[in-house]
Amino acid sequence: MKASLKPGPKHQITFKVTDSKTVPALYPESDRFAKMPAVFATGFMVGLFEWCCTELLAMHLDEGEGSLGTIVNFTHDAATPPGMTVTVDCEITEVDGKRVKFTVTGHDGVDKIGGGTHERFVINRAKFDERIAAKAAKAAA
Repeated sequence: MKASLKPGPKHQITFKVTDSKTVPALYPESDRFAKMPAVFATGFMVGLFEWCCTELLAMHLDEGEGSLGTIVNFTHDAATPPGMTVTVDCEITEVDGKRVKFTVTGHDGVDKIGGGTHERFVINRAKFDERIAAKAAKAAA
């Protein structure tokens, strides 16, 4: 981790909502989701919020490091139809060793669609991949 990893840095991304990011598309296998309104799905919103945080965190990591999300605490406050663009803002609010906390908000140009807090842990990617490969091998045995 670089010395620049400390509270304060901010980042912003934008994303145009498509039909593929609506509730019916979240789990096409689910008949329940298929019958729901075609608006930006909470599951995809969570992923978009994490995307913003991962981009911000990556600017402060060393080669071979990555991160994994461990806690999401978001509200989804307003529906967004396809075609609208969501702007996500995040900020690093706390760094405690390898644990990094963020605040996140999303807006669709009309309404605040959601927000909250997120936590990620910095990992050594090669070591993580080794552990996952060993777990997969154990499960296959």
